[in-house]
Amino acid sequence: MLGMIKNSLFGSVETWPWQVLSKGGKGDVFYEERACEGGKFATVEVTDKPVDEALREAMPKVMKYVGGSNDKGLGMGMTVPISFAVFPSDDGNLQNRLKVWFRIPNKFQSDPPAPSDDSIKIEDREGITVYSTQFGGYAKAADYAAQAAQLRSALESTATYQTDFYFCTGYDPPMKPYGRRNEVWLVKSSE
Repeated sequence: MLGMIKNSLFGSVETWPWQVLSKGGKGDVFYEERACEGGKFATVEVTDKPVDEALREAMPKVMKYVGGSNDKGLGMGMTVPISFAVFPSDDGNLQNRLKVWFRIPNKFQSDPPAPSDDSIKIEDREGITVYSTQFGGYAKAADYAAQAAQLRSALESTATYQTDFYFCTGYDPPMKPYGRRNEVWLVKSSE
């Protein structure tokens, strides 16, 4: 736990590598199209709980792994954003399912430490292209769902994207009171 706190406050923070391909907007909604690098990710999936509750369960597990609760006892530093996939129902409400994706820092990509917690999996993921919109505040599931709806509306008939899930992202530690950065990422469909 001490390693997690030390990493959050004093550790290095690495940004998940991406390239902005284009920018756009409609009304009050502005977005970027980004090509995000793939790599190895520590993942935790929680089902049968509302998204906010599932996130409160999954995030400490990932933070402990990053902070040194792994087979090498290494604090790895942070990579931002931390993203989590949510799964909308046909009515737009979010299903009781969430999957956190933490991109392992570049220094550990070739040989990531094994998690001590069996609920954490190390997964390889290909690069993705996303449509991203940004907003502030302490985001909850309802905020992410509202932002996703606005982004879908702004992209209407101009882009194709996955409809069975999207990513919610956060860049800031919980103790940061203002200037917070959150995003919603709709994953571009391959055509």
